[in-house]
Amino acid sequence: MVLTQEKAARGKASGVGKERVDRVEGAAFRIRHHALNMGEVQGQGYVGQALGAADMLAVVYADQLRFRADDPEWDGRDRFLLSTGHYAIGHYAALAEAGIIPVKELETYGSDNSRLPMSGMSTYTPGMEISGGSLGHGLSIAVGAALGLRYQGSDSRVYNFLSDGELDEGSTWEAAMGAHHHQLGNLTAMVDINALQADGKTDTVLRTEPITEKWQAFGWYAQRVDGNDVSALLAAFDNAATQAAAVGRPSVILCDTKVGRGVPLLEDREKAHFMRIEEHEWQLCREQLTAGYEGKAAR
Repeated sequence: MVLTQEKAARGKASGVGKERVDRVEGAAFRIRHHALNMGEVQGQGYVGQALGAADMLAVVYADQLRFRADDPEWDGRDRFLLSTGHYAIGHYAALAEAGIIPVKELETYGSDNSRLPMSGMSTYTPGMEISGGSLGHGLSIAVGAALGLRYQGSDSRVYNFLSDGELDEGSTWEAAMGAHHHQLGNLTAMVDINALQADGKTDTVLRTEPITEKWQAFGWYAQRVDGNDVSALLAAFDNAATQAAAVGRPSVILCDTKVGRGVPLLEDREKAHFMRIEEHEWQLCREQLTAGYEGKAAR
């Protein structure tokens, strides 16, 4: 596992082949399945975000990130910083898929004395680099981490996961300016654009479009893709990797996703930011997820 992941993150074959796509899609399916199981423990939660972002997380952990599952503090690792602490349910699922935490431990999600609180905390969870509570701070931390790694002469990269709601925060754009100023080519940001935040639809809270042009104006290498299309995501991350250098342009991948992706029952829920799912619905959600994945694999 360790050697495979290190090699995959630094020397993958060029091109987005079927075997590579199938491997990542399989990881995304399991991440979604884990998220549903964790959600059932509490009966509610940020399940919709986890389902929507599963493809993004799968690409990072199954294809891009350099890490050692048995040594989460390994100095040579790439850093994945989850700005959106409430997406922790999805991140835990990805950490379990990567072998960093046991799958069995997911059953403790959000429970007393668990290492898996509902909002991500670095002091509790192996592989959780930062604590995510107030939004808008993750990119600033990522800029500091990328700059620090460069000063240390490390070739490790920093990946920062943000939400589109975080683009409302001025601190995000200050950090974006800082990354360009310091020419942090070892930094890649990814933004989950699911068009929804706690106060309502993103474009009604604060319009941020045109997002791609804004990032480009801030000096970043910007790409916008379907965040639920694994092939498109892999190509975008490969393009970002070609930009990676100790000194260079930071990269951002803007990912349009759908809350609840993969589970039709949840995709059109009116109140989707924090979902309450009835007891009898959980198994139906898993069945819909499995049917969709198996149907896609058969085509």
